[in-house]
Amino acid sequence: MPTSFNQSVIEEFRANAGKVGGPFEGGDLLLLTTTGARSGKETTTPLGYVRHGDALLVIGSNLGAPRHPDWYRNLLAHPVVRVELGTRTFQALAVPAQGERREELFAHAVRTVPGYADYQARTSRLLPVVALERAEPEGWEPPREITTLAGKVREVHTWLRGQLHQVKTEADAHFTASAAHRGPGAPPPPGLGLQIRQRCLAFCQALEFHHTGEDDHLFPGIARYHPHLADTFARLAGEHRTVARIQGELVALLADIGITDPERFHTELARMSTELNAHLDYEEEQILPLLADVPWPPAPPA
Repeated sequence: MPTSFNQSVIEEFRANAGKVGGPFEGGDLLLLTTTGARSGKETTTPLGYVRHGDALLVIGSNLGAPRHPDWYRNLLAHPVVRVELGTRTFQALAVPAQGERREELFAHAVRTVPGYADYQARTSRLLPVVALERAEPEGWEPPREITTLAGKVREVHTWLRGQLHQVKTEADAHFTASAAHRGPGAPPPPGLGLQIRQRCLAFCQALEFHHTGEDDHLFPGIARYHPHLADTFARLAGEHRTVARIQGELVALLADIGITDPERFHTELARMSTELNAHLDYEEEQILPLLADVPWPPAPPA
């Protein structure tokens, strides 16, 4: 089977520390790996990018075609993406820009790469401008060394708490800005909706992955050696179901944050924060002491 054009570019990129020839020669190129919105399968796409501060901008031009590219639809469903840049590989949070911010960033992209204006002129759809930002919550610094499974679980918990706090901070900023722009003739509120949605969706998907791993692997393994903790694991499983239900309600609210009732949203977010933090506190109290002597990363099989 012949190698596709994209695959040949990907192979050349990886073989030459991010440098390629042909139509991309001399340009700024990255590899973006997204998770399929429907299939769940990973797909890697070579894309040109433009730097803007600490963020990398990618434009959903699709060469001016009438439909958004598949990678854009994928990142709306799964906001955490993998980026290859030169010899570096890292995770990023993909945040489409809205409103005035989208106009500002697109103008910056056009000044850097004028061809984007030509692609916009070919189609009636608004070309998406996506900022690839740091996936971790603000202020997050991973521990220098983790040697036990207890330390690894605590790291994940700290990350989840930080993400939830950042969702609340961004939501508060959104609703404050919206309230400031009310009234006849007022300009539209700043476009923070997709930013909050992407951060929240990334948080909820990470939390679901963490809880699934605990339910399917971690907890059953511990329970075999500590049968007297049956009630504890039953409580934790029940809390997982409660948190999952609130997650679903929160994501549904964020589906259209532009018309979300602020009071209802804050109520749901506060409920989830309370439930999740109480759950994490209880889990750390009951489970972490049992994992304090389990080495991390696990030893390879003999």
